Amino acid sequence: MEFTFSLKKLLLYIFGLLVLYVIATVLFFVATPKEKRVTVPIETVFSVTDPGFKMESGILTGRQWVGGNNIEVLSSGLEIFGAMLEEIESAETSITKDTYNFWGDNVARPVAEALSDAALRGVNVHFLMDYVGSVSADVELFVTMEDAGVEVQRWRRPSWYQLARFNHRTHRKLLNIDGRVAFIGGANTADPWLPDVEDGGFKDYHFRITGPAVNELQGAFSENWVSSRGELLVGERYYAEPDSTGDLYIQVASSHPREGKQLVRKSMLYAIASADESIRIGSAYFFPDREFIKALTRAADRGVRIKILTPGEEIDQNYLRIASHYRWDKLLDAGIEMYEFQPSMYHAKMMIVDDYFVTVGSTNFDNRSFRLNDETNINILSEEFGTLMASYYDEDLLQSEQMTREEWENRPIWQKAAGWLISNVMGSYL
Repeated sequence: MEFTFSLKKLLLYIFGLLVLYVIATVLFFVATPKEKRVTVPIETVFSVTDPGFKMESGILTGRQWVGGNNIEVLSSGLEIFGAMLEEIESAETSITKDTYNFWGDNVARPVAEALSDAALRGVNVHFLMDYVGSVSADVELFVTMEDAGVEVQRWRRPSWYQLARFNHRTHRKLLNIDGRVAFIGGANTADPWLPDVEDGGFKDYHFRITGPAVNELQGAFSENWVSSRGELLVGERYYAEPDSTGDLYIQVASSHPREGKQLVRKSMLYAIASADESIRIGSAYFFPDREFIKALTRAADRGVRIKILTPGEEIDQNYLRIASHYRWDKLLDAGIEMYEFQPSMYHAKMMIVDDYFVTVGSTNFDNRSFRLNDETNINILSEEFGTLMASYYDEDLLQSEQMTREEWENRPIWQKAAGWLISNVMGSYL
């Protein structure tokens, strides 16, 4: 019998192998044992103001508190990118940058040009960006930077050998200059952050750090640089001799889902369990897991006043708002106050406990940040800084609307159904 093999059969054979590979990869990834995260309610004897809180939280997360730091709050896109560009232009030895979004002529292009100029004058420049978050970038920007000597790395570029990790994104927003000043916060390197809030610009906060904590943040960048390039950044170019620039204690908490190190979530749960009077939460995407909701309701039951601020109708991903609403019933029943920011997209990520403990950075209060993304936050212990951030938070509340239990119950039926579907089907991947 004569054997014939058409091109159509060959293509079907190749397609079948690809399907089998994808299925096998996903099954292997799902079957791989994962470290169990905190699921049992935390019972702590310390308040966030107690010295024991600082000691124990350092032990539990493996990241100690570092003193002698100063923080400058940047509360608008103009302030954020203006300060960043000023530091990039003054860099002498090294620049390391990690971001999720990178695109646009008004933000990404000036940053790319400034990084290129720095590389041309001899500065070691390492730029790590998420592949998905930079899909919309002009390819010309990559060429300009690479031609100038910038080491550009796009995190989790699609490839057959790491398909199982493709959903693990870098969501960090880090910038370190000469090992002497660092930036961290919620703002990506993209155009939506530049207009004023009144003109539709994203509402966000970023922070300029000086002091010994800068080296800790440089270490956080180095972790992802090794993971993506296999190169360990060492030496005085990257790590400066730490000088005291203030009196703030800072703890750097980074999360790596592939290693099960969900340190940001752990430190947040510990702080919530230690709250005595108040908790303020601001999150662009508020979709916490059941254990996190339980921790908040337990705090409310013992008399802690809790306010949660999320985006309103101006949210950039409305399905996440619908899914978030679905999980508000227990929160509202516990007396937790739920607010939605009205003027524009609210993109901040912060939690303030008893106006003393503050955590800020790239982490949203959702499963994606807690389980799937690489994230970095800084925790701060300070009555002065806690009071300052509480004042920013309360100003944002003045531009927000509170959702009552009655309003929540009167949501359209299609929103309730969609919220249930998204929450139960896609909840682990949001």
